[in-house]
Amino acid sequence: MRSVYSSLSKYAPRMCVEGRRAFGGKAQQTTHDTIGFIGLGNMGAHMAKNLLKNGKQVIAFDVVSDAVNSVVEAGATAADTPAEVARQSSAIVTMLPSNDHVIQVYTGEDGVFAGLERSSMLIDSSTVDPAVSRKVAVEAEAAGHKFVDAPVSGGVGGAEAGTLTFMVGGSDVAFEESKTVLSLMGANIVHCGDVGTGEVAKLCNNLLLAISMCGTCEAMNLGEKLGIDPKKLAGILNTSTGRCWSSDTYNPYPGVIETAPSNRGYTGGFGSALMHKDLTLALDAAKSENAASPLGSSAHQIYSLMIAHGAGHKDFSAVIQYLNGEHNK
Repeated sequence: MRSVYSSLSKYAPRMCVEGRRAFGGKAQQTTHDTIGFIGLGNMGAHMAKNLLKNGKQVIAFDVVSDAVNSVVEAGATAADTPAEVARQSSAIVTMLPSNDHVIQVYTGEDGVFAGLERSSMLIDSSTVDPAVSRKVAVEAEAAGHKFVDAPVSGGVGGAEAGTLTFMVGGSDVAFEESKTVLSLMGANIVHCGDVGTGEVAKLCNNLLLAISMCGTCEAMNLGEKLGIDPKKLAGILNTSTGRCWSSDTYNPYPGVIETAPSNRGYTGGFGSALMHKDLTLALDAAKSENAASPLGSSAHQIYSLMIAHGAGHKDFSAVIQYLNGEHNK
């Protein structure tokens, strides 16, 4: 694996090549008809299918064959490696679990950079260390490609409905071109600033999300133990000052929100192990900036315990099972 990642300093240099296509001072709009998609998990599969629904050809890759087959059945073409995806696509979206996965997919022997044969639009929607995004961008821009980090918010439901929020970091030119792809999968596309700032926004969002979910679980658990009907309590919370997404859209108590993972055994959502990973990234960033994060640290400990009890695969709202002792049954 080629490694430009020996140092993941936040002070990575700014991209040296704009890759600007301009006429009369304005960037030309580029239409990407063939889009590569790498990483077909709970979110990525729905995102790729929305590209297909919007008339795009999709070249798909994932290490899990069943995930690829699901997208192929919807009309995509399978590729054997990320390099093969790159050779066949003018734009590529990656949706991967961790820093190491992003590094391997882009810089590995059969990675994206090994297969790029023309100027391409590279969009990483993974949630990773902002320094990883900056380092990938340096290599991409130096080779004449555009790169943005574009992590998402909105959950599996938003991915399926095509209503995701994308938090995008990159140059003005790269952002404008990336919107031609991102608009097919999301409803809210926000330019956060330079490369890496999309990841900053996502980590701050998930830090707050983890804290609010733990608080919602505590409140719902306490209310049930004190004798109020959970659905009635949720209705009150959702029209009062305690209202938050974790309660009104994703309530952790079974039977409150029909579409929430709590109604399907805490499956098919955002895994506790992934939330733990995002909290680790956020807390590492907080430590580097000497930013106090006591509530984030508490949430991190809770998800660490869930993983230790073998529940890392369960949705992050399954915290409530640990508060009410159900995980011991």
